[in-house]
Amino acid sequence: MKTFTILGMCNTRFPDYEFNQKILENNPEAVNPLAYDLGLSKELAFHDVYSISDPELLSLIPRPALALLVIIPLTPTWKETREREDGAKGEYTGSGESEPVIWFKQTIHNACGSYGLIHCVLNSPEARKKIIPGSEFERILHKAIPLKMKERAAVLEESDVLEAAHEAAAKLGDTIPPADAEEAHRQGHHFVAFVKAKDGHLWELEGVRKGPLDRGALANDEDVLSEAALNKGLGRLMEIEREKGGDLRFSCLALAPSIA
Repeated sequence: MKTFTILGMCNTRFPDYEFNQKILENNPEAVNPLAYDLGLSKELAFHDVYSISDPELLSLIPRPALALLVIIPLTPTWKETREREDGAKGEYTGSGESEPVIWFKQTIHNACGSYGLIHCVLNSPEARKKIIPGSEFERILHKAIPLKMKERAAVLEESDVLEAAHEAAAKLGDTIPPADAEEAHRQGHHFVAFVKAKDGHLWELEGVRKGPLDRGALANDEDVLSEAALNKGLGRLMEIEREKGGDLRFSCLALAPSIA
């Protein structure tokens, strides 16, 4: 099994820390080069989302927004919610073209950001159209679609291109490591992808859950930054924390058309 730190977390940019390894950030300057190295057309890009409620700040994001890549602290409230929701679910058995989303179980240590990035790109119908033929994204997509969970996970484990792209992206970013890197590493944070999939529903995708989560249907003109999508997805998580007086920090990127 490969082990590499990827697209990490803490404070505003949430960088990820592993001893003697490089920092990666939930930052367009790191995420976009990784996406392009894997085969996403530069017609799309990940953009900083500075607010999910301020209309003026939301207007800075080109639309439609196809997916959100979010990192959130794993608070006691969110942890309890996740455990209750996953409950007694069994092993995920989805596969094939009829599957509304393609979900990867995370088996690469500390790679939750790369899984989130892959979930964003491969599950948006519009983003799929912008995958460059012959790229690693295309290879992963076509190889993984017919496979069951364990075999699908191995597609990412065995990708030398993914590992090399990470190594290049690991050199990017601007966050200074904290003085106590061990404590920062112990703090739990999780990347989550919210995507409007081919069935028109908002899906929540995270490799350490028991499978993809259907958050409900969206109208044809509603994207992932629409009021309905935020109420079903990221906004719902924020409300859960707000009700318990918890940690409302998050870092969010939107996959959307590039700015010319």
